[in-house]
Order: sequence, then C-alpha cells, then structure tokens
Amino acid sequence: MTVTKDNLNLFAWTSRDFIKGEIKAVMLCFQGLGFAEMRRTPSPTDLELAAQGILSVIPFYGPWSWMNKEAVILVDEIVETIYAMDNLKESIPLLSTGGSMGGLCALVYCIYGKKTPTACSVNCPVCDLPYHATERPDLPRTMYSAFSHYEGGVEQGLLLTSPLHQADKLPHIPYLFIHADKDPAVNYDKHSKPLVEKMLAAGHNVECIVTRSDWHCAVNDFDV
Repeated sequence: MTVTKDNLNLFAWTSRDFIKGEIKAVMLCFQGLGFAEMRRTPSPTDLELAAQGILSVIPFYGPWSWMNKEAVILVDEIVETIYAMDNLKESIPLLSTGGSMGGLCALVYCIYGKKTPTACSVNCPVCDLPYHATERPDLPRTMYSAFSHYEGGVEQGLLLTSPLHQADKLPHIPYLFIHADKDPAVNYDKHSKPLVEKMLAAGHNVECIVTRSDWHCAVNDFDV
C-alpha cells in the first residue's frame, strides 16, 4: 500500500478545501507524543494560514513514532502525493513545524526527508533524544515501540533520531525555536539551548525565543 491522491485522507489531513486560489506554501504540522487524532476539521490557525495560501498538512504517523524510518517514509509519500496532485512546482516552499515530539519530528525530517524543507519552526522541541529517554517515566516504552526493530536496537534509534546528535546533518535553512525556560516536560537547558548553540557555531540561520514560563508548547510564533 502506498499513499495516493485517492487515499490521502487515510494518511494525512490537509486544509486543501479551505484554500482559495493558488497554494503558495505547504506546511507540515507534526503532532506531539500520544496524539493519534485523524483530524477532520480545521483549527483557527489552519484557516488563517489557508487565507494566505498556506496548505496545512498533518501526517497521521504513529503517536509513538519519534520520526523513525517508517515515519519518514510515510511523510515522504504524503509530500510527494500533495505536490503531484496539485501540480505544485518544486519551488513551492515546504515548511516543517511541530511541538515537543512534533518539534523533534520537524527537525529530523529536515535531515532525512526526500524533499528538504525550506524553513523549520519548532515549539519546545525534544532535541537530545537519549537524554529524553531518562527525563520522564512515560517515555522509554514509547521509544522501545519506535526503535526496537532497528539493527542496533533502541540505542541506535535514539542516536540516529536525535537532532542534537545529528546536528551536523541539519540543512542550512532558516530555523525558529520557541521554548519556555522552565518547561516541565522538555527541559530547555538540555534540549533547545545546546542544539541552538551548536547550530549557531556551525553558521546556521537560527533564532531562539525563550519565554519566561513553565508552559509546554503553550506559546507559538503567533503570540511572540
């Protein structure tokens, strides 16, 4: 089974029906850990973006996928199908966005995706996946689910899918990080801070906005 224009709704939700006129950009919106909703209706943000010609796309990867190899393949097929069915030029921007696990997914897809995103925006992203495996008791089982089938086991999967450990492979595109300094779920000092520092040292175009709060993914680029 592959993703086609006839079954796309089984693998992703898009705001295609709400865009009037030409599609000016495609925005991948990666969901966080545990989210398994097959979206059927637009959010206010989706509608606002659609009014600007930006197509929102929510891939239905597994809620514990951590952008493993299978998730990357699925998103590749979704992207390829969308660009083909709407006859989009390759020059139409592909944006990669997400929060928490979705933030990790957005960054990792920039590394492994067939079509390199034009820009990436992440909200309280998981950046050090091996550390994150020790950060909360609810996490190890999800990572076992995502990576136990890797040749090198879970440990290999964590390293290959950790933005901090794969930072040298991140493409040189614009990045926006938003993170609460007292985030209780994904520690800013262990995740966004070291990755942004590493990226800046490598000459990346990256902006990091640190909010003074203990909110997790509660503030986005519409608020700052």
